Amino acid sequence: MKHLLDTKDLSREDALRLLDTAQEFSDVANRSVPKLPTLRGATMVNLFFEDSTRTRLSFEAAAKRLSADVMTFQVQGSSVSKGESLKDTAQTVEAMGADIIVMRHFASGAAHRLANSGWVEAAIINAGDGTHEHPTQALLDAATLRDRMVPEARGADVSGVHVAIVGDIAHSRVARSNVFLLNTLGAKVTVVGPPELLPTGVEDWPVTTHHDLDAVIDEGPDAVMMLRVQKERIRGDFQPASGDYVRNYCLTTGRADRLPDHAIVMHPGPMNRGVEIASDVADSSRSVIVDQVRNGVAVRMAALFDVWGGGK
Repeated sequence: MKHLLDTKDLSREDALRLLDTAQEFSDVANRSVPKLPTLRGATMVNLFFEDSTRTRLSFEAAAKRLSADVMTFQVQGSSVSKGESLKDTAQTVEAMGADIIVMRHFASGAAHRLANSGWVEAAIINAGDGTHEHPTQALLDAATLRDRMVPEARGADVSGVHVAIVGDIAHSRVARSNVFLLNTLGAKVTVVGPPELLPTGVEDWPVTTHHDLDAVIDEGPDAVMMLRVQKERIRGDFQPASGDYVRNYCLTTGRADRLPDHAIVMHPGPMNRGVEIASDVADSSRSVIVDQVRNGVAVRMAALFDVWGGGK
């Protein structure tokens, strides 16, 4: 692939290739020297117009394990704060030697805009654009899910696995990317949240929608993915009442105990403990949250390798 912009248009073949490549790269972390020469001579630039910790550090770790050179751009204190356009910023970092641009942007569609504009020749990886998509997060979630649910993971999809995604679906690019990728990989997806936090047009998504978390818990999902309420993206007067939200949509210890024995609990981070997930649940044996972070490095290694030419 030349770019990795979303999961909606990612084919099953491409998704499985990325997941299988990530599985191979995951072994690198266990080496005495966790490094490969695969991207030696390439330069990756993290172009982040929004704050990030996990994604930015994960891409940096992935690039360094593949022996790429790394530059990180932060908007605060940059020329962007002086009014510089996306075009000029992107062309500037490419002139400094960027071969791969990993971009996080507050505007939905920004990654597509950069990739299709003709402004730069660099490969573009979308690290999150507005409320649109976050493809590498969905891929690392799928990798984690596949590791736990499919004994012979390599080459396999997650057909028949039931995943419940719970919380602020409307403002979550993670939810969108997961819905489309998991559907492509054969999973059954249920999205759960209050009516105000389900997006317009959700009826056209390949999902079942629900407002009652307890009813979905009783269906016995294989995985429950909890999302935080993104207060920074909510416009207008609506703010979920904290007490009501916690009462109806927090994954409490009691709710987690009603899940099937094999079921896992996921969260893309950052967590608001005690709001969407109880601390005891986040730290329980069901939780694969740390595994998600660990798998993120391998998945981003696979993404960098793929756009650099490994998928040809």
